[in-house]
Amino acid sequence: MPELTLATLATAVLSACRGKGLHLATAESCTGGMVAAALTDIAGSSDVVERGLVTYSNEAKSELLGVPVKLLETHGAVSAETAAAMAAGALGAAPVDLAIAITGIAGPGGATPTKPVGLVWFGCARRGGPVTTEQHVFPGDRAAVRLAATKRALELLLAAAQK
Repeated sequence: MPELTLATLATAVLSACRGKGLHLATAESCTGGMVAAALTDIAGSSDVVERGLVTYSNEAKSELLGVPVKLLETHGAVSAETAAAMAAGALGAAPVDLAIAITGIAGPGGATPTKPVGLVWFGCARRGGPVTTEQHVFPGDRAAVRLAATKRALELLLAAAQK
């Protein structure tokens, strides 16, 4: 099967959401709004995409998404706990049915021995359901990591919308 482009994935997400009357929000850190951009590149996306939040700093994660400062201090910005809290926070802060959160280390700096460049955590939440998290370590430079994370976020949104 050929690899899907961001535009193809974004179109599929929008279609799946429309089919079920779902609205969504994004909470992005390392992708800096790339998921929201991919979705809103498609004409008519405003009937599905309610908002996109770029919460690059810990302060933004806390202030805009309600991620507890103690959680960030204990687990760090790049963790399952933070990704889950970001997704839950986006769901709680917007009149939406789905939320995706992305937090990671795109590089080239910022890595630690336990958190390498390319490490990305995703949180996906659907109103009334559990928040799921997923970890990946994507290869390549900063652009490649951000692109791969954006693609995976769209795949996760599509799967959640199709449930």
